[in-house]
Amino acid sequence: MNRLVFLIVFLSFTSLGLSQAEQEMAPPNYIRTVKLYGENSTNNGNPIIPINGMLNLTFDDIIGDEADYYYKIQYYDYNWRPTQLSKNEYMEGLDNIRIMNYQNSYNTLQPFSHYELSIPNQYTKALKVSGNYMIKIFNENEELVFSRKFMIYESEVTVTPVIKRARDLQFIDTKQVVNFTVDSPSLLLRNPDQTVKPLIIQNNNLKTAIKDIKPQYTIGNQLIYRYDMPTSFWGANEYLKFDTKDLRATTADIARIDVDQLYHHYLNLDISRATTPYTYNPDINGGFVIRQLDAEDVDTEAEYTWVHFSLKNYEPLDGGILHIYGNFNNFTPDQSTALNYNEETGYYETARLFKQGYYDYKYVLVNKDGAINEGFISGNYDETENEYRVLIYYREIGGRYDRIIGMGTANSKNISN
Repeated sequence: MNRLVFLIVFLSFTSLGLSQAEQEMAPPNYIRTVKLYGENSTNNGNPIIPINGMLNLTFDDIIGDEADYYYKIQYYDYNWRPTQLSKNEYMEGLDNIRIMNYQNSYNTLQPFSHYELSIPNQYTKALKVSGNYMIKIFNENEELVFSRKFMIYESEVTVTPVIKRARDLQFIDTKQVVNFTVDSPSLLLRNPDQTVKPLIIQNNNLKTAIKDIKPQYTIGNQLIYRYDMPTSFWGANEYLKFDTKDLRATTADIARIDVDQLYHHYLNLDISRATTPYTYNPDINGGFVIRQLDAEDVDTEAEYTWVHFSLKNYEPLDGGILHIYGNFNNFTPDQSTALNYNEETGYYETARLFKQGYYDYKYVLVNKDGAINEGFISGNYDETENEYRVLIYYREIGGRYDRIIGMGTANSKNISN
């Protein structure tokens, strides 16, 4: 009997350790303009917020029938696997609460219901520990509609990143390397090879983050990370952009406008930039901002429009598919972002529904194996302006969860050799 109990306990812990990392669930087509952000709305998508900070979620349901939605919050380890912590250990209050703050659109051709949620609130009073979280949205039938990851950090250590050009001459013009130090004057980081785990994020895109990097060496209370290729990112290129804040006005990016039930904005033809010299073009690193001229409440008065993209490309795709790419859908290639070849025009084309505003986008190639090649159309340049965040996770010896004990930021506009 004792052997049986031991075997059950052993298998339980083994299955927990081997559990798969949980992935985000993308929203269905009728859920649009999902924004998850902290106090700084530009850190959108998978936000990184300070402990005791505010988390905000907004989204639109374009069916517009005032459907009921509920939210739950779950805590994860460094590898996005569920932890052994019970809910009351990481959260004060309750979840599985209906989102009560919603409004219907006003004076728009496309009807929609706009939902807003802020945490902390009267039900979910605090998220008590730092680390990885996921917010999940369910419908009234308890079916998962979509989910998004976010992170909460403490300021126990000082993280100082610097951006360097690659030392490998093969990549010196195309890659950017993130070096950083972790200074811990008060918190003793025992056995850092095992207990300290960094995460390096480029332009708020968690899907391309670099992880599982060990410190090269220590000096006193400092951990030093001065790798070359292991902490390098493709430099990519500046994002393209369009702005539909004025429904009836063409711009440098919008060639023409039609109206057929909804507004249709046709962007100017884009071409491959992979072999052209780098040109600085200010962007917001893949982000977007909802805005409309003369709107008193942009969340409910901004219109939905069809934005038409066209791309001239002569390079063979070898079975891959071209997509538009950006934080407008959390850097997730899907059916709505795929481009199709138009034999009549000779261009790759698609149309996607966007809420009025300013959007960054680029074209990427999704290979047959699902890998994303950001530089296939845009190219890669060491001069590209990119924003980097370095998170430091720490699980003390015998600990049950991974804290985020510090965050540092850097921008490649200050890149050096």
